[in-house]
Amino acid sequence: MENHTQDSGRTESEFFDNWVTQLRKGTLQLHVLCALRGQPLYGYDIVRQLRGIDGLVIGEGTVYPILSRLKREGLVTTTLMASSEGPARKYYELTPHGQHLVHRMLEHWRAIRGGIDARSGGTYEQLLSADIEGARQAGT
Repeated sequence: MENHTQDSGRTESEFFDNWVTQLRKGTLQLHVLCALRGQPLYGYDIVRQLRGIDGLVIGEGTVYPILSRLKREGLVTTTLMASSEGPARKYYELTPHGQHLVHRMLEHWRAIRGGIDARSGGTYEQLLSADIEGARQAGT
């Protein structure tokens, strides 16, 4: 891939990397809140779940400050529970306010994604399918 330099002096790769970083930062709270929908989890369980999301680089040093902030905001509560695997674990659970807010956040996210999908010619899944089909036809 070519690495064009923009007028700002930054390369295309630098611009893209910064954009990805900002996107991750902007969605991390939503990811954490969604992980807690329907079940209490301890911090490391949340980290493990989020590590499975492609493109979302995350670690304990990222999740625990977010959980602390969500607790201060009244969106999650914590409960210390005994563990057969070692010391007691702190479990996080959405409060009713947290459940309401994550629902509002998801509605807003879907609206944003819908707008992007409409302007880009389809959903990510549709565009990916068209790219695969185009590559398949080009190979025949």
